[in-house]
Amino acid sequence: MRRARALLTAVLALAALTGCSTGSDAVDVNNGGEFRFVAGTPAGEVIADAERQTAPEFSGTLLTGEEFTSGSLAGDIAVLNFWGSWCPPCRVETPQFQEVYTEVADDGVQFLGLNVKDTEQLATAFLESRAITFPSLYDPKGEVALAFRDYPATAIPSTIVLDRENRVAAVYTGEVRQDDLRTVLQQLIGEA
Repeated sequence: MRRARALLTAVLALAALTGCSTGSDAVDVNNGGEFRFVAGTPAGEVIADAERQTAPEFSGTLLTGEEFTSGSLAGDIAVLNFWGSWCPPCRVETPQFQEVYTEVADDGVQFLGLNVKDTEQLATAFLESRAITFPSLYDPKGEVALAFRDYPATAIPSTIVLDRENRVAAVYTGEVRQDDLRTVLQQLIGEA
């Protein structure tokens, strides 16, 4: 009798898991908003112009205490990096983003960190200890990530690159290599 119950429990659990993962690359999570997984863009590849979608508007408070709106990115290429001080890949990636940022800042490219699931004190200490000069929005609940419903920005780290028309031009899940980011940015700069 115990074996039959254990087997029945295992079969029901397997059926529940199978029901949660139907479709190709499908994940649908309601966590204060809908999140649909879309496979990340391969390294160094830009989404075709005709396939780009407009990025959602967002706003919030920077870790410096200043107010920020996504409208301030208008007309520039923007690199949005979702990070946390607790994230091991972010510890490698963020200083590398600073290096790329200093190379392309005069080419109409803005960088914006989006700090999630962190405390202001830890996030600020993280940026100061690594001499990061581009701004970071403090978003502990991940509300901006949820605004990007069709892109996997809730995975940390994630990076979304916007073109000059405020459209999503590239998406990375996981750590981004400097050379891949440089390739994408040079292509977008060349689109001017």
